[in-house]
Amino acid sequence: MLPRRRFTARVLGAAVLAAMAPATALAQAAYPAKPVTIIVPFSPGGGVDVMTRLLAEKLRPLLGQVVNVENKAGGSGMIGAVAAVRAPADGYTLLMATAGETAINPHVYKAKMQYAPQKDLAPVSLVVKVPNVLVVNPALPIKSTAELLAYAKAHPGKLSYGTSGIGNPQHLAGELLEKMAGVPLTHVPYRGASNQLTDTAGGSVDMSFVSLGGARPFMKDGRVRAIAMTSPKRSALAPDIPALSETKGLEDYALENWFGLFAPAATPAAVVGKLNDAVAQALKDPELAKRLNELGGEVSPMAPALFKTFIRDESRRFAKIVQDANITPDN
Repeated sequence: MLPRRRFTARVLGAAVLAAMAPATALAQAAYPAKPVTIIVPFSPGGGVDVMTRLLAEKLRPLLGQVVNVENKAGGSGMIGAVAAVRAPADGYTLLMATAGETAINPHVYKAKMQYAPQKDLAPVSLVVKVPNVLVVNPALPIKSTAELLAYAKAHPGKLSYGTSGIGNPQHLAGELLEKMAGVPLTHVPYRGASNQLTDTAGGSVDMSFVSLGGARPFMKDGRVRAIAMTSPKRSALAPDIPALSETKGLEDYALENWFGLFAPAATPAAVVGKLNDAVAQALKDPELAKRLNELGGEVSPMAPALFKTFIRDESRRFAKIVQDANITPDN
């Protein structure tokens, strides 16, 4: 038989835990009890911003709260990412991040990184995959990837390609093509898709790696010619455009951008789970899926654990490309 004092302590401890359990469950069940903010680490009007606002509209009725979108642009997406990392881990401040902020920047901007994505961010859900398309100036005698490679080998170092910045997925797409095809290309970074597409159409650069959504208006009126997609296989968003991987020697070629929702690392698992459920439900909405497709995004919800593994694997792939091409913030 237990001594009376020890018995009393155990009974009191059990009573305290029993009293706390309903309160904890109630707190989790009550989330969210106030507006939620999603930080977009880019300027208003861009692809990430527009897609996030579309998703936020569908999340509002599912979460029963206002879902605000706040733009914190700059630093290759790192300013917004840092703001999210430093926010309270309560599920009320989230981050819509791309492959750049979560899987590429640590390898390119090593000295400037103020956070470790895989340590400081809790993956909530992948939202969309965003395949890029390789487009060329229509005056060039290039209508396929095979013709592009033949032209590049016949004119070594003469072909230039535009992207929307150093170290982003489009830049890595070009470097990967150079590496796998063994052809030298000249990278020309821009600050946005509009300028690089205008210059490609005008001949200032020969070709561009650009998001499908951004390229569509230029493709539609013939200002640029679409050659291939960077996705592992043909995209359902543009089934008539071959994938680079369909060309001999590029069978393993695959590189696409993606957008996903994150929370600060210490956010309770129950809150992350509720957010994941809401995102998955929102992405089932045909209207939202259609709008995201029009913007060049392939709806791709993913459970938190799978998303975490996906990011880890993508980060390793990107690290090798960055290392092989010796990509730094200056080149």
